[in-house]
This record gives sequence, C-alpha cells and structure tokens, in this order.
Amino acid sequence: MKIDFAPLKMPLHRRLQTAAVVQWVFSFIGLAPSCVFLFFYLLFTRFWLISVLYSVWWFFDYDTPSRGGRRVPFLCGLKIWEYMRDYFPVKLVKTADLDPSHNYILGFHPHGVLVAGAFTNFCIYATGFRELFPGLTSYMLMLPLWFRFPFFRDYVMCAGLIPSHKESASYLLRKRGGNAVVIAVGGAPEALDAHPGTYNVLLANKKGFIKMAMEHGAHLVPVFSFGENEVFDQVNNQRGTWLRWIQEQLQRIMGISLPLFHGRGIFQYSFGLIPYRRPISTVVGRPIRVERKEKPTVEELDALHQLYMDELSNLFDEHKGNYGVDKDTHLNFV
Repeated sequence: MKIDFAPLKMPLHRRLQTAAVVQWVFSFIGLAPSCVFLFFYLLFTRFWLISVLYSVWWFFDYDTPSRGGRRVPFLCGLKIWEYMRDYFPVKLVKTADLDPSHNYILGFHPHGVLVAGAFTNFCIYATGFRELFPGLTSYMLMLPLWFRFPFFRDYVMCAGLIPSHKESASYLLRKRGGNAVVIAVGGAPEALDAHPGTYNVLLANKKGFIKMAMEHGAHLVPVFSFGENEVFDQVNNQRGTWLRWIQEQLQRIMGISLPLFHGRGIFQYSFGLIPYRRPISTVVGRPIRVERKEKPTVEELDALHQLYMDELSNLFDEHKGNYGVDKDTHLNFV
C-alpha cells in the first residue's frame, strides 16, 4: 500500500490544529483506561494516598455528574479548542432564536463515530454557542459508563458533559429556564451506521426524549450536523452481516458500540485514527413548542414524535443544498 506522507514544510497553525485533534481523540479512546490504570498503579507505590484520598472525594462527589456536573469555563475557552475547530473546520449555524426563559432538549443527529460536531459546538466555547444563543447553557449527555472511571469523570465534567440517564436531564429541565440539554438521540448504536455519504437516523422508535420533553414542558429543537459521518471511514458492516451482528451483541452487553473506523495518521494521510479534515456544519433548527404534561397519552406522544421527525426532515431538506448533499437525498429514519 502506498503511503501518502504529510509535507515536511507544514505551517505551524496546521500542526497545532492536528495536535489539538490528536489530544481530543486520545481523550475519547485512551484516556479513560489510562486513568483506571493510574488509579490502581498508585495504590502500589509511595503515592498510594492519592488514590485513597480520591476514593473519599469520589464517595462524597458521586452525585455531582447527575446534578449538572462541574463545567470549568476557563478550560472550555482554551486556545487549543479553536485549533480543533479550525482543523475540520466546525461551524455552528443558527436558524432561529431560542428564548432563554425556557428549557430545551436539542436532539443531535447523526451521532457519527465520535460526535465531533456536538462536542465542538456544545461542550467547548470555540464556535460561539453563548453568543448565538445568549442566556442558554448547554449540557451534553454522555454514556454513564464513562463517569465510572476515576479521574476521567472529573475531566469530562469540565466540558459540561453529564450522564445520559433520565435523572441527569430531569435535574436540569426542572429548573426555571436557560438550560439546553443536548442528546445524541441515536446513541451508540447509530455510530455503527456512520459511513460517509449515508444519512441514516436512528429515530423511528426513539421516544424517550420526547416523553421527557412533555413531562417537563421543555421545547424540542432538532439539530442536524452535516459532515458528521464524513470524518471517518468505517469497515463495511451493513445490517445482516456477521460483523454487524457481533457489534450489536457487544453493544448490548457493554453498553458502548465498537465501530471499526479509521482515518488518517499524524504524519501521513493513508491510515490511522485521526479524523479527516472534512467540514462539519451543525445546523440548529427552529424550536418546537411543547406544553407540559406529566402523563402524556400514547397518542399525544406519537403525534409529537411524528412532528419532531417532520421538522428534522424539513431542516435537512432546507439546508442540504448548502453542504453538497444531492437534492434527491433524504433522511432515512431507522
């Protein structure tokens, strides 16, 4: 296989962009197990007290992720995130105002492999969410598994990430207003469909976030991230293949999906786990007004779910021409 090496004379800002993305990818792929190893390793060294004291801290701090987490604005505004934004680049597109006196559930589609667009737009301050939607604070839901890793849980909370269970979202949606809970609705299973050029959205039977919106009177906002599926290639795993069956079984057991993805390397462009430089444009749609109803009927739930799918489909069709998607291409709800 011919290897396409990166040029030796590369502008400094390009190298810094690559470095920013490398540390982000490592955070998702390698940092969590590294933190577990460090925690137990320290127990057998003269620094054992660090792990013991952290265990005590963890005991008293256990519920913090489910109570809004602990975002650190200084870390969210670091220059390194601007380099990561410019690597792809990532852009946040506003289509309507969001009244900060209300709470919102932002349904993010598609999940992609590593939700690069969601992280860059809603967790850090690189794309101007606070300026585009003044008065709103965004919180992104993440698999609860990641909050069981020592040290790593504190790292991800710094970026406004909270566990993806009902208690975490409800805690924020019960507040008076100004909270935007971001949910990658397709979740880990949808990552298995993240192939370039595909527009499969795992939504047909996803109604939990709709019910939550009705129970709290939180307005729904569809969000589509053009380019999310383009930043990685994935081994062919169409539904019905043996590979897809194995991946789905592992996902049910472990709670996380294991897409066999690849991109480019650090010093060459032929293979590796670094995403390709592909533009990502995350379009935030118009809010769907939701009246509070603690016990919605099945009919009311289905009606709002259908309205949400229609609005997401309309959002995609209205903007796809701006991002190189063929006019005859439509979303495929799975």
